[in-house]
Amino acid sequence: MKNLILGTAGHIDHGKTSLVKVLTGIDTDRLKEEKARGITIELGFAHLELPGGIRFGIVDVPGHERFVRAMVAGVGGMDLVMLTVAADEGIMPQTREHLDILRLLNVRSGLVALTKRDLVDRDWLELVTEEVRDFVSGSFLEGAPIVAVSSRTGAGLEALRVELARLAGEAAEKRRDGHFRLPVDRVFTMSGFGTVVTGTLLSGEIHVNDELELLPSGREGRVRGIQVHGEKSEQGQAGQRLAVNLQGIDLDQARRGDVVVPRGVFRATRAVDVRLDYLASAPRQLKHRATLRLHSATYEVPAQVILLDRDTLQPGESAYVQLRLKEPALLLSGDSYILRMSTPATTVGGGIVLDPFPPRRRRRNSEALELLEAFGQADHQRTIALIIAQSLLSGIAFEDILLRCGAPRKVTETALAALLSSGEILQLLREPRMFLAKAAVETLKKGLVDEVAAFLAANPLKEGMGKEELKTRLPKRSDPRFFTPLLSALEKEGLVIPDRDIVRPGGKDTRKSMSVEDLSGRIALFLQEGGIEPPTVREIMENFRCDEKTVRDNLALLVRNTVVTRISSDLFYSADALSGLREKLVAHLREKGEITPTEYRELTGLSRKFLIPLLEYFDSEKLTIRVGDKRVARRK
Repeated sequence: MKNLILGTAGHIDHGKTSLVKVLTGIDTDRLKEEKARGITIELGFAHLELPGGIRFGIVDVPGHERFVRAMVAGVGGMDLVMLTVAADEGIMPQTREHLDILRLLNVRSGLVALTKRDLVDRDWLELVTEEVRDFVSGSFLEGAPIVAVSSRTGAGLEALRVELARLAGEAAEKRRDGHFRLPVDRVFTMSGFGTVVTGTLLSGEIHVNDELELLPSGREGRVRGIQVHGEKSEQGQAGQRLAVNLQGIDLDQARRGDVVVPRGVFRATRAVDVRLDYLASAPRQLKHRATLRLHSATYEVPAQVILLDRDTLQPGESAYVQLRLKEPALLLSGDSYILRMSTPATTVGGGIVLDPFPPRRRRRNSEALELLEAFGQADHQRTIALIIAQSLLSGIAFEDILLRCGAPRKVTETALAALLSSGEILQLLREPRMFLAKAAVETLKKGLVDEVAAFLAANPLKEGMGKEELKTRLPKRSDPRFFTPLLSALEKEGLVIPDRDIVRPGGKDTRKSMSVEDLSGRIALFLQEGGIEPPTVREIMENFRCDEKTVRDNLALLVRNTVVTRISSDLFYSADALSGLREKLVAHLREKGEITPTEYRELTGLSRKFLIPLLEYFDSEKLTIRVGDKRVARRK
């Protein structure tokens, strides 16, 4: 069975609902007010099966100008349209606006039903037919069948069914692959079942017990039950009108404009980049930062128009713009939309969503316009390459590429494989899969090498830069997880040498080697000459006329090379002097078993300034342990 959505369109009282009723036997006007006033206010639904395995879900839309919002909500999933024109009235204002809306929302096929043929004579019918033919010229309905019918007498109905079946045979069904997406156009409750939503499934398949999410609110639930054209079903397919019973979501938590999607797959956006076709019938020029109302599928939201390459847009012109939404909405690349003014209430433009998750763009930015042109040409590989390149040093995850580019998963995978093979992009992480342009990776690598060089230039006596400190030097907008693969790449290229917890420069170290003639050597000699009461850091600074950082860097080098030992922050001993002091302590402990500070002072001749730090050092070295005022040998 081929499932398609047939929608009506046309001016109020031009016979849309009556025609659906005689075709299907279903009265789509369900509200008391609709029956009382004789006009359609809300969307109505019916179904029709034709020979050849064709099943239509029919969406009957309001024709009154006050209900264009509801009309637009019904157009989103249409595969074919039946534009109705009353033979006794001809083309009317809403006929024109509805055709504009259909064109802007990318409806591509349909026919014209010339209704109420029983109210006019043959000559008048021929004149109206020519008027309609001229009216649709240049639109997607140019050359489409124009079928004169009467809902009252039944005249022309069989010819209408034949043309609908022929058009249905030529129409492509919606894609059943990919994830399901169901824009909600009605919400109600049923006793014993709870919340029910209806809509046209735009893509994929939905099954009973599927985990779901309601966007943009993010509320989660489960599919409790599905009906297709009033019959219970275990699944719904793209192109079908569905009623879905939601478990876990209350009636007041769902509304028209929400979208039922699989849990955790999609996310709402607050801005979209689009191609805007501004209608020649628009009443005035469109200014930068103007606010209009955006309609897409069943959703409606105020949107500020950011003109990216100009200050005004004249009626009849097209441009790339960014729409900044007052509230979040689920919009994907390739979705159609329209824009309407509030005063006067009229449709002024629309087009196709290009980038559903754009950055906040600078106006007149050539790179942004280049990307939007690639979107418009459906050049997926070029589009993906530009998306990755324009993510700069942040990179972009595979799932984000998939959401932004609008290409099917397999097409996206193929494009990425080609770009990886060419070396134009690189994958830095496996989970999540993160991609950067080659130029961005080279920038990050060079930045790390430069950081190591700058650190060692400022700290010439250090072996290298700490890994954790180097990691913090990655740009804030980059992912810290990039550090390890970047460091590995630099190591393979011989530009750095990771060594335990530090990173040294690759190649030959051109820094001066340390000898007794160098400052560190002279400091070592100065400490050695000081014997058991060596000079403090302050005294070393004064002796060599150096700043504290330089002295401490040299002392750190001497400690690493085991030439001197750090006793405290201000006290360093030469190896020979410390060895002699240790031997005297060990000998005394072997003989006496314990020692007091006074006894150690008498033993060594040390002043209290040096005595206490040394005893605490031997404690920290686990040579001794303090017991009251005494030290005893620590058991090994």
